[in-house]
Amino acid sequence: MLFNSTDFLFIFFPIIFLVFFILGGIGLHRLASAWLFVASLAFYGWDDPYFLIPLILASITFNYFVGRAIGATHKGSTLAFGIVVDLGLLAYFKYANFIAENLAFLGAPPLHIALPIGISFFTFTQIAFLVDCYRDQTNEYNPLHYGLFVSFFPHLIAGPILHHKEMMPQFARPETYILNSASLLTGLCWFAVGLFKKVVLADGIEPHASAVFSAIDHGQILNFVEAWLGALAYALQLYFDFSGYSDMAIGLALMFGVVFPVNFNSPYKAVSLIDFWRRWHMTLSRFLRDYLYIPLGGNRLGPLRRYLNLFVTMLLGGIWHGAAWTFVAWGALHGLGLLVNHAWRSTRLQLTPIIG
Repeated sequence: MLFNSTDFLFIFFPIIFLVFFILGGIGLHRLASAWLFVASLAFYGWDDPYFLIPLILASITFNYFVGRAIGATHKGSTLAFGIVVDLGLLAYFKYANFIAENLAFLGAPPLHIALPIGISFFTFTQIAFLVDCYRDQTNEYNPLHYGLFVSFFPHLIAGPILHHKEMMPQFARPETYILNSASLLTGLCWFAVGLFKKVVLADGIEPHASAVFSAIDHGQILNFVEAWLGALAYALQLYFDFSGYSDMAIGLALMFGVVFPVNFNSPYKAVSLIDFWRRWHMTLSRFLRDYLYIPLGGNRLGPLRRYLNLFVTMLLGGIWHGAAWTFVAWGALHGLGLLVNHAWRSTRLQLTPIIG
């Protein structure tokens, strides 16, 4: 179910919204949380409930109990076990087909494993939770709030990537369960802007981008202007689609009194690749920084190691986006671009006193 579908706009959301605040308004906060949790599971499993709902429930249950075990013992082996299982599940569903295709020359049979929607988002969200349990940075283990934190329907399909310490305390606040007119109106504005980006701009630009790529698929040779128009159309379509969906997610959450982190900050206004990644999919950049780049050593082990860490982080970030060699190349190119950008900045800073 999409946020811009009639089922969501005129049936699902109004019912979920009204029942949640009716229950919250009469003081049944736990029941309101449970209602929102069940509704989020229904949203996720709308197209295939017999597969998707058991999958996410199993993931939530596993990570909750592993997180409790890590918090109690602080054993690195327990953390490693949880991360390996999470990444193994993600690898099976997201990358098994890709691996089988690349091993076909060895006689490996083709696989036809369906990719569950949102699995990358709820997997990364829960890996962060496990790591923070090991770092002793978790303060709440309410199982209902944890399940709602992972499955809350506004973010589940396309992000933003949430952090437990930002979200779980909000579900514990009594104010969350009382309808707030300011939050409702602000959320409606966010949602309306996101809906306009998605339906009018992204969907309006899509035919122009698709026409160019379709022409290439059919062997047509494009001239300079056509090629650039196609590339720019696709860049705008991608931005308006993704940022529009993020804006709708922020708006929906805010209507429930829950604040999400902003995920885009005018990335095409960036003045460098470094600046771009501080503006584009900001919650993913934050996750990669906090749970991959810094644990690899960050910039603490000298410039060469810093550049290697940057490259590895972006390479793995590219692989996270999709199972194809194009995503590997995309991640590698961004890694190299960031490496050059940082090297140029360091060189410029060193030369500035001399030039001055």
